[in-house]
Amino acid sequence: MNISLPEALKAFVDEQVTQRGYGTSSEYVRELIRKDRDRQHLRGLLLAGAESAPTTVADADYFDGLRDRVRRHRDR
Repeated sequence: MNISLPEALKAFVDEQVTQRGYGTSSEYVRELIRKDRDRQHLRGLLLAGAESAPTTVADADYFDGLRDRVRRHRDR
């Protein structure tokens, strides 16, 4: 795959490759694509959660119970 960029964007990509330790511009672009894919996946999960009916009231008791479960799991 070849991508044509205007000179200003090419300079930006080259600068990112140098400053952020990528070996090539392809590595940088792959990382951007992965992050975008992950962001879209997370957005889908958040939207699905927002559309679902609440099952438990998220009050102080809920969070206390959640903390207890995490502590028990950690202490195993």
